[in-house]
Amino acid sequence: MTPDLSPNTQAILLLTAPLIIGNTPSRDLLSPAEYKRLAVHLRQMHRQPSDLMAANGSTLISACQTVVDEARLRKLLNRGFLLSQVVEHWQSRGIWVISRADSVYPRRLKARLKENAPAILYGCGNVELFESGGLAVVGPRDVTHDLIEYSTTVGQLAARASIPIISGGAKGVDRAAMDGSLHENGYACEVMAERLDRGALDRNNRSYIMSGQLVLVSAYDPGSVFSVGHAMQRNKLIYALSDASLVVNAEVNRGGTWSGAVEQLDKLKLVKVYVRSTGTPSEALDLLTEKGALAWPNPKTRSDFKDMFEHPASVIGEKQDLLSLANDNVNTSLSDSLSSQTAINEAPPAEYVPLETGAPVPAAKKRKPRKKTQKKPSLSPAEALLKTVHEVLEDILKHPMKEEKIASILEVSITQTRIWLKRLLEEGRIEKQIRPARYFLAPERLFE
Repeated sequence: MTPDLSPNTQAILLLTAPLIIGNTPSRDLLSPAEYKRLAVHLRQMHRQPSDLMAANGSTLISACQTVVDEARLRKLLNRGFLLSQVVEHWQSRGIWVISRADSVYPRRLKARLKENAPAILYGCGNVELFESGGLAVVGPRDVTHDLIEYSTTVGQLAARASIPIISGGAKGVDRAAMDGSLHENGYACEVMAERLDRGALDRNNRSYIMSGQLVLVSAYDPGSVFSVGHAMQRNKLIYALSDASLVVNAEVNRGGTWSGAVEQLDKLKLVKVYVRSTGTPSEALDLLTEKGALAWPNPKTRSDFKDMFEHPASVIGEKQDLLSLANDNVNTSLSDSLSSQTAINEAPPAEYVPLETGAPVPAAKKRKPRKKTQKKPSLSPAEALLKTVHEVLEDILKHPMKEEKIASILEVSITQTRIWLKRLLEEGRIEKQIRPARYFLAPERLFE
């Protein structure tokens, strides 16, 4: 699916994007901090960026002069002809653009990075891959042949387990892991910091992009050249799009691999950080372990690899909305065996326009008090959570439905959805249609 360029995205591009065509990038753009203030101001007035380009937009522009100089706003918004040229240039290369205001914007980024999620994302390929999660594999460019083979093997095993690889795509560890996955008919997401326009046309990428196996994404103009700052910032996106991460190698206090891993362990704590635990010892990996990184368990089979993602540890910082719905008095930490059942709570940014996303999640039903002789133990946190999931599925599974659709309605990852569906299948509460693979409610008596 190639997303259309929405009016909000057009407005945000005019305000913040350099719109590079040739070698003449625009100047006087709104910085991320300035745009954030403008977006908040618009939201307070119950308006959105696209309203600045409307027929009566002149009045709104004047009303924003306390945040951004009026003449500057008008100058940026008058770049419509340049925008049309640049968009045509991008589209000829299969490049799409989305903003935080668009429904297809990755929910993981909004939930995890919140107001720091990029206002604009440029990309090429299957935008739906963003919701699949996966394993982030990171490492330096300059590594030994043994580490290239190691990274390739990790990518191959991930593909066999249907776990996408998320990486920066740089030569070395990143590229080896991606190639290992793609060559095994797996999936990959390459987070780029420079020249997306070239990556979109690269013959090594085209067949995988066309087949839907590969998506390229960048927070920077497709014509942007390399910048250390951009390379450092893209690390946040790599981790935020993943379910877990593996650092294959690093250099102490040097490079984006080291700084990105340290940032995750010390500050962001979005996902578990694993480090390579076999082969040539590494001082950097030892130091990351001291900071809290875990030794990679070296799964040997597809099932072992998949189990790591079906039963991951809880992700620090993500809120357990379904659990609080199930029982406000229950402790918010789940038992170890079901610690993975954490729902991503989206915190829409200032310019976000709420959309209808499906049936509301019902609150948990309160049980009638029983006689003392029939007193029953209270629900455990895991039971309370699963009970809420049962009730939600009762409401949405009126007809057979694919797991992707269920995940979209619940606004959780495919991996989390599979965990719940597998549990409910084992308990006989739902049934599965094999061809095509769809899920539907079991007979009513099973939900008593």
